[in-house]
Amino acid sequence: MAKPESDLMDKIVSLCKRRGFVFQASEIYGGIGNTYDYGPLGVELKRKVKDAWWKAMVTERPDVVGLDSAIIQNPKTWEVSGHVGGFSDPMVDCKKCKARFREDKLADARCPEKPSKRPGECDGELTEARAFNLMFKTNVGPVEGSGSVAYLRPETAQGIFLNFKNVLESSRVKPPFGIAQIGKSFRNEITPGNFVFRTREFEQGEMEFFVPPAENDKWFEFWKAERFDWYQRLGIRPEKLRLRTHDDDELAHYSTGCADVEYEYPFGWGELEGIACRTDFDLNRHSEASGQDLRYFDPETKERYFPYVIEPAGGIDRMALTFMVDAYEEQQLEKDTRVVLHFHPEIAPITVAVFPLVKKEGMPERAEEIIEGLRRAGFSTFYDEKGAIGRRYRRQDEVGTPFCVTVDGDTMKDGVVTVRHRDSMEQERVPAAELAAYLAEAVRSWKRPA
Repeated sequence: MAKPESDLMDKIVSLCKRRGFVFQASEIYGGIGNTYDYGPLGVELKRKVKDAWWKAMVTERPDVVGLDSAIIQNPKTWEVSGHVGGFSDPMVDCKKCKARFREDKLADARCPEKPSKRPGECDGELTEARAFNLMFKTNVGPVEGSGSVAYLRPETAQGIFLNFKNVLESSRVKPPFGIAQIGKSFRNEITPGNFVFRTREFEQGEMEFFVPPAENDKWFEFWKAERFDWYQRLGIRPEKLRLRTHDDDELAHYSTGCADVEYEYPFGWGELEGIACRTDFDLNRHSEASGQDLRYFDPETKERYFPYVIEPAGGIDRMALTFMVDAYEEQQLEKDTRVVLHFHPEIAPITVAVFPLVKKEGMPERAEEIIEGLRRAGFSTFYDEKGAIGRRYRRQDEVGTPFCVTVDGDTMKDGVVTVRHRDSMEQERVPAAELAAYLAEAVRSWKRPA
């Protein structure tokens, strides 16, 4: 039976540190606020999430190509896009404790000195709201000055718009088509928090899908459904997801529509991914400012136009956190409590762990041979020969490994191993020669337990 969710985030944070998913950055020096490093298992989880995103958004689609644009672009990019002048949050300060809060999020904030109270409800007085730009500034070149100012990108989208013409001319694509990329972005958030849910340095998976203006609504509906379904295909519980359409007063001035895929976290509903209609705003602005014609010329209709853009964009760190929160379960068994992460096998940091039952009689050597074969077959693997077999199973349950393979005395006689399934804890005897094919089918046909 699952535990109440009130302390679930504390359990997730503890598990991440204990098992090597996420560490506090610069921890030996006291850390730095809301900045994290990914450990051996965490980096594998993020890599698997990125691979799954890229497969669904690029590899499996004939109408989307990839890009990897620079983090530091010409500063004119951010002036034209509106980030320098308008990319800001309303900020207030507490005159007593000097803490800083977003004015539009005061209802969710807590006083650092009196956590039971909201800012302004304690003894401190709040300042008037003022705009706080979220861009990180830096300097390019040996001499600092106004001419050397540059910015760390707050989103990956603008690099795609700047390369629209290059991709058109080099890749033989035409609307409707998309350009996707995964990369780091930086926002000087006033109130980052909830572990890796909101950080100042984060990784984005973002795609700009360029369409003829008349097809905007059709593709908006398509990508809303496609991105909502993707999370369910990777095991997220449907009852924890919703698709929320933005009200008119939430939309950017250039947008005709936006919807968020939201997840019900232990701290409430939060945005997991946004699907936005950006119209032709970005291409139009960059075309005007640069003097480069970024319109698409249709050779069949002889029409030249700025495509409209549908943008699905989500944070990879937030996706990884969501998969972990959703997968976490504590099961009360007869003799103990089993902590298990029900990851989809495609995103589990370790797909299969291999154990010799005992450290003798040739079992470790046979287990090493099996694990080497599984590595060559493309499985992420782990070898463990320490401790009782039950404890080894529990360790793998806690990090979400879907399959464990045990080499025992019978294996040395008949070449058959025991495969133990994480979700059901059921065991099955499988010939070692057929193991890779068996596991591949188990991955393909996996369904989350009810």
